[in-house]
Amino acid sequence: MLKRLFDIAFSFFGFFITLPIFLVIAVLVKKDSKGPALYGAKRTGKNGKIFTMYKFRTMVQNADKIGGPSTSADDPRMTKIGLFLRKYKIDELPQFINILKGDMSFVGPRPEVPSEVETYDPEIKKMILSVKPGLTDLASLADLHEEEVLRGSSDPHQTYREKIQPQKLRLQQEYIKNMSFALDIKILSKTFLNILK
Repeated sequence: MLKRLFDIAFSFFGFFITLPIFLVIAVLVKKDSKGPALYGAKRTGKNGKIFTMYKFRTMVQNADKIGGPSTSADDPRMTKIGLFLRKYKIDELPQFINILKGDMSFVGPRPEVPSEVETYDPEIKKMILSVKPGLTDLASLADLHEEEVLRGSSDPHQTYREKIQPQKLRLQQEYIKNMSFALDIKILSKTFLNILK
């Protein structure tokens, strides 16, 4: 209950405080390339519920039809403004909407595409989907340099599965085993400091 109250209060506050920034970013995204400012991505949430996760669009329109779900630092689908937004995690701001709706929490395992979740070990899948996905988590703090690891790969998604996903799943399970409101505050504080740095 405390976690949900925190999510509602701070996502509501965060959304309205950053609303002017939202509008500026939306204009910049639209000017940089054709397509909508926001991108709705299908993700798997708590108990396997599929929901639409919102982000500022960082790729060319219909990028999901051009390439796979994993993005390398040299992905040709990326737009100029998209590179900047991803670097500072600004593209994630619209997820305040998902938190307000109750699809996500501030802290929890980062949500994955449904097809990827289906490849998980059944026990790991059951654990990961037992909680709401989040805006940030221990894996986000681990600074896995995901896009740099995938740079130059002939098959970025396979490289993701081999080199990044195992670490992410391990850290997500660690969070769930030790989750508490105090841990959430610690993760949020470190996330904010990392972005400032």
